Amino acid sequence: MTPDVISSIAEDTVLVAIKLIAPILLSSLAIGLLVAMFQAATQINEQTLSFIPKLAMVILVLTLAGPWMLQAIIDYFQNLMYQIPTLIG
Repeated sequence: MTPDVISSIAEDTVLVAIKLIAPILLSSLAIGLLVAMFQAATQINEQTLSFIPKLAMVILVLTLAGPWMLQAIIDYFQNLMYQIPTLIG
């Protein structure tokens, strides 16, 4: 294995990880922003107020995007396993 191959595998791994975590992070960020705007408008300074909506949104996103995320991980892993003979020698 050359350093170029290892770099390519690492790059693909990072891209798959970003692709998988982006829906969860972006939805959580959007809900957090909306709750923060609500808290600023009503001057409610309760730290735990944003926890439940974020948790509900993460559960919803995982429920809706979970099969796609699992399929993306499986596809990446299978592709990596099929490439082992060409990567080694």
